[in-house]
Amino acid sequence: MPQYAYRAMDTAGQLVPGVMDASNVPDLELRLHRMQLDLIDFKASSQELVLLGKRVVRRADLINFCFHMEQLTGAGVPILEGLNDLRDGMDHPRLREVVTELIEAIEGGLSLSAALAVHPDIFDNTFTSLITAGEHSGKIAEVFKNLSDSLKWQDELAAQSKKIIMYPLVVGLVVTAVTFFLMIYLVPQLTAFIRNMGGELPFHTRALIVVSGVFINYWYVLLALPVAAWFGVRAWLRRSEAARFAFDGLKLRLWMVGPVQHKIILARFATFFALMYASGITILDCIRLSEGIVGNRVVAAGLRRAAQLIAEGHGVTAAFQHTGIFPPLVIRMLKVGEATGSLDGALRNVSYFYNREVKDMIEKVQAMIEPAMTVILGLLLGWIMLSVLGPIYDTISKIKT
Repeated sequence: MPQYAYRAMDTAGQLVPGVMDASNVPDLELRLHRMQLDLIDFKASSQELVLLGKRVVRRADLINFCFHMEQLTGAGVPILEGLNDLRDGMDHPRLREVVTELIEAIEGGLSLSAALAVHPDIFDNTFTSLITAGEHSGKIAEVFKNLSDSLKWQDELAAQSKKIIMYPLVVGLVVTAVTFFLMIYLVPQLTAFIRNMGGELPFHTRALIVVSGVFINYWYVLLALPVAAWFGVRAWLRRSEAARFAFDGLKLRLWMVGPVQHKIILARFATFFALMYASGITILDCIRLSEGIVGNRVVAAGLRRAAQLIAEGHGVTAAFQHTGIFPPLVIRMLKVGEATGSLDGALRNVSYFYNREVKDMIEKVQAMIEPAMTVILGLLLGWIMLSVLGPIYDTISKIKT
């Protein structure tokens, strides 16, 4: 179906730009009319325009969508009327178009979950599966509430993940910039003075001069190597599934960062598994959907092994224990939940525990990074000062004698 970039006018007389899928121009006018917009002009659009500006549907937009749907369905408003009310009060152009398409699909006879599944780029398999479970159980408002809470939790988790990545990155860039400044500007001036003094230079001073020369003559190589390595690794990972699997395993073993990443993945898995299981989705389907949630191929492979063992008749606890990727705490809580018939409650406890641990570990990692970078800078400056002041001190000592 072609896309059209359009300009339309709303009931208040304001211009509303956007991009919409439509079979032809009359279909475009009809779709805009259902959104209470009047078409002014249009032109054929490319798929890339969807990524511009407010076209992207972010997690915050989905949180608002779920919150409003939870309020409306909880108050007894039918789904179709709730979507109409939501569309009329929505400012986001792309989400407004999607809600319009949901209304059209439901009017055409589809269920809400089937209509949502038409937009997998916005509503993933887990989202649509939970809505399906809510439709079957009659607890659609509760499912929307759980989805809203879960999306908020994902937002917090994403912010925590960015903290642990961005802080070392920024500090590392500062250290790198200081190193380049010292080696390219400061050290050559000091070493020129030392050479003029004559005499034999100690090894660490000669080493400093060599390193400074490398920075001066090959600075472009030193800057280009990390960029080339980055793109090279990305290309390698795109071509090889084995490389992607090995890289995901490496991420779980990295010093300091790996354990935090592992706990974030386990917290995400426990939260969504509990949410899906409580909504009435079978254990095997919960595991299958969780494979796409964890975001790590090693953990996903472990989940597949667990699902295979459960399908062969093993218990949930025994199956997860045999995978080797879940720590004793998760296994213990699964055992308690399986014995008491409250598996979702046990997994919520696991999620709560790991959320707290992740926050504590991120704070500890950040607290360790700052003194570590200070020590690195101190050693670098100490080496430079020792290499420069050492020969000067030796020369002065010889003059005194």
